[in-house]
Amino acid sequence: MQHSLSPTGWSTTSFGGSTDTSPMELDALGEHLSACSGQQGRFLGLRCAAERLHMHVSARIVTSLVILLALLTGVGSLLLRGGAL
Repeated sequence: MQHSLSPTGWSTTSFGGSTDTSPMELDALGEHLSACSGQQGRFLGLRCAAERLHMHVSARIVTSLVILLALLTGVGSLLLRGGAL
């Protein structure tokens, strides 16, 4: 990790001054975001979509497995109870 001591670096303190983002800071942030997205490659959008799909599906898989387990337990107990009579 590199640390920058340049006067254009980001600061999280205002030292009593304005807390608004300066145009120079916004320009630096825009350049940084452009450089980051350029380094991610052509498939950044595809990776983001795959990650969103995975998060959506994984939440429902757990719920589906719990419901399936409950149904199998119920059916199994009915079969065992019916077979004992």
